[in-house]
Amino acid sequence: MPEPAPPRRRRFSWAPLALLAPALIMLVVFIGWPLVQLVIMSFQEFGRAQIFGAPPEFIGLGNYIDVLTDPEFWAVLVRSIALCVVSVIATMVLGVAIAVMMTKLGKVMRTALSSALLLAWAMPALTATIVWGWIFDSDYGLVNWVLTQLTGENWMGKSWLIDPVSFYAVAAIIITWGAVPFVAFSTYAALTQVPDEVLEAAALDGAGGFARFRLIVLPYLRSILLVLLILQVIWDLKVFAQIFALQSIGGIRADTNTIGVYIYSVSMASGDLGAGGAISVILVVILLAVSGYWIRAMLKQEES
Repeated sequence: MPEPAPPRRRRFSWAPLALLAPALIMLVVFIGWPLVQLVIMSFQEFGRAQIFGAPPEFIGLGNYIDVLTDPEFWAVLVRSIALCVVSVIATMVLGVAIAVMMTKLGKVMRTALSSALLLAWAMPALTATIVWGWIFDSDYGLVNWVLTQLTGENWMGKSWLIDPVSFYAVAAIIITWGAVPFVAFSTYAALTQVPDEVLEAAALDGAGGFARFRLIVLPYLRSILLVLLILQVIWDLKVFAQIFALQSIGGIRADTNTIGVYIYSVSMASGDLGAGGAISVILVVILLAVSGYWIRAMLKQEES
């Protein structure tokens, strides 16, 4: 009886690699190489002299020690985390609520709401911040006028950007307003995949709307919500345009810096690119730690 022929080895296909090559090259050139330069710069004394051609001096962990022992860095980091937590919670709650509402609306109202969300999402962050700055303007702002009409007290002249607490409240509103559409559309797309027959069976068994959402819908949404949560934490922790624009309108920069604006101030305004690079690397490490934790938790949930 003749022996069976050995299995033929599958030939390696270069086509997928060739298709991915342009994207990989772009990532290496525009992200990988600048990131390597940033890490190298964080271990160097790189100031204005080096910008104009002087050779940088390697100082090891000097920049990291200076940053981590600077009380201002920790104050900025705490403010950034607090703003991130408030913005992320508000964005996720409002986004999911709007997505659920979209499933209950008729076609016309759902189209109108989707158009409004798209307009908010498409507006550049800087433009949106300027518009919101007009709304909260101390002399001609809509908010002060409405409060004056409702309370009978004179709110005209009230500045919302001088006080750090109200400054961050305005910033949280702007950040949430721009981020809610992405969460709403992503969650709505996931909600359309929940089987109707499962919800109908639960309703026949006597489960209320909240119970159906908690016990049936949320398990279907868990993966997408974790991804959205990670993305929102990353985006909100390194927010820059909204804070910088609000500071230009009327905020006190020293009391309202977040980590993104602080990196810009240290690197560009002070000219210490080495310290700015160290802060950037620390921020990347924090974001990788947060992302890794949530991804690990998501994988554990899928395995169980």
